Amino acid sequence: MTESIARVSIHGAHSGEFCAHATDRLEAVIQRYIELGFQWAGITEHMPPVEERFVYPEEKEMGLTPEDHWKRFSAYIQEARRLQKHYADRITLYVGMETEGYSHAEAAIHRAISLFHPDYLVGSIHHVADSQIDGDALSYWRLAERLGGIDSLYARYFDRQYELIFNVSPKVVGHFDLIRIFDPDYPARWKVPAIWDRVERNLRLIRDRGMILDFNARALFKGAIEPYVSAPVLCRALELGIPAVPGDDSHGVTTAGMNVDKAIDILKRSGFDTRWKTPN
Repeated sequence: MTESIARVSIHGAHSGEFCAHATDRLEAVIQRYIELGFQWAGITEHMPPVEERFVYPEEKEMGLTPEDHWKRFSAYIQEARRLQKHYADRITLYVGMETEGYSHAEAAIHRAISLFHPDYLVGSIHHVADSQIDGDALSYWRLAERLGGIDSLYARYFDRQYELIFNVSPKVVGHFDLIRIFDPDYPARWKVPAIWDRVERNLRLIRDRGMILDFNARALFKGAIEPYVSAPVLCRALELGIPAVPGDDSHGVTTAGMNVDKAIDILKRSGFDTRWKTPN
């Protein structure tokens, strides 16, 4: 049972107020965390895109430009700081930013840090070769074909992840193996030396930099059989002494806290320290 272990989310609280593929107001999501008895939660809205081509399709439909995103992100920071203070006696909130990994992302990340001073970063990769990997299966497999096959897609993903981790040093690494999202045979990828060697390299850098793995439960909501990170990678992270902390990656009130108890149970049974490391 998980009753004695604190409910937390190191990566969550996207809201329709500031994210086009989420729902509800940010305050309503925070209120839901409080209702569920969360001890603390990280709010991690996406960074503003650096160019028009990196604006997500649903955002283009809304007519949002990169300039609009910078204004909206500023509004997000202001509201998150307000909520952080307003609910301080009921929940500890960490105001964060989730990164992207496309061209010129690092420069934009450093600009956002200097402008907005988030409490922490979630280092996430959603693009390989400047193409989105988590939009739909057809685009995913077309990208794999363009890059020379699924193994090459994985290798390019973990190379880009390494660059981001090395150059930015985020406190948290988000959904470490998101690259498996549309690959039903992903367990076989961990047996490919060119892929596993990159996983090992990245995990060692995460350990050396003192970072935290986001044990991302949203994979279960999307129909996966296990969270990001998958079992073999999670086992290696444990061997290396890397902390893993649950993240719901919530995108509205209905998914706030979803599957966090399952994630906690997996981490507890796997032998991870459930005195959760915070992202501050």
